[in-house]
Amino acid sequence: MPSPARSSSKKRVASKRRSDLKASHIAFFPVLVLIFIMWMLYRSIFTFPVWFDESFGKLLFFAVPIWLFVTMTGHKGVVESFAPTKAKRGLLLGIAVGGLFGFVASILSFVSTGAMIEAVPIFTAPNFWGEFLLAMMTGFFETLLFYSFAMTLILEKYPRWSLFRQSLTIAAIFLLFHIPNALLRFELPSMSGVFLLLFLFALGQAYLFAARKNAYAIVLTHAIWGMVLLVYGW
Repeated sequence: MPSPARSSSKKRVASKRRSDLKASHIAFFPVLVLIFIMWMLYRSIFTFPVWFDESFGKLLFFAVPIWLFVTMTGHKGVVESFAPTKAKRGLLLGIAVGGLFGFVASILSFVSTGAMIEAVPIFTAPNFWGEFLLAMMTGFFETLLFYSFAMTLILEKYPRWSLFRQSLTIAAIFLLFHIPNALLRFELPSMSGVFLLLFLFALGQAYLFAARKNAYAIVLTHAIWGMVLLVYGW
C-alpha cells in the first residue's frame, strides 16, 4: 500500500503537469501569431538568399520561439516527435512516402508532356547535395513549427474535433505562412495552382503526423517533395 507521502507527491506532480499543459494551451495561439507576424515582417523588410532564409531565418523565427515556449511552459509533447527511438522507423517511412511522390511526379510528367521516362543519375549533379541539404533544413524547421508544435497542440487543445478538421486547420496555417513566398516567386495566374498544391501537401502531412507522431518521417517527405518539385521544374 503506497504511503500518504508518496501519494501526495504523485498528486503534486500530476497537478503540475495539468497546470503546465493548461498554460501551454493558453499560450499556443499567441505564440503562433507572434511567429507569423515576425516572419511576415522579416520577409517584407529583408531580401536575403534562399539558403539564408531556410537556415538562419527559420532558426531565428521558427525554432527559437518554440524553444522558448517549451522552456517556459514545460510542455514536452512538442519534442517527443523527435525522440531518437523514432528516427529509424521515421526515416524509412519518409523514404517510402517520398519515393511515392517521385513516382507520381514521373507519371504526371509523362502524361502532361509525353516525355520518355528514363533513369537519370541526379545524385551526381553538381548542386544536388547542396539543394538536398537546403531541403532538409526547410523540412526540419517547418516540421518543427507546423507539426511538432502546431499539430501537437491542436490535437491536445481540441480533442473533440474530427481529424479532418484538425488537419484542415494545420493545412490552412501552413498555407498562410507560405503565401508571401509564393507571391514573390510565382506569377498571379499560377497562384491558385500553387496554393492548391501547398494546401494538399500540408493536409497529407498532417494526416501522416497524426497517425505516426513521427517528425523524422515528416522532415524527409518534406525534403524529398521539395526535391521532386525542383527536378521537375514545378
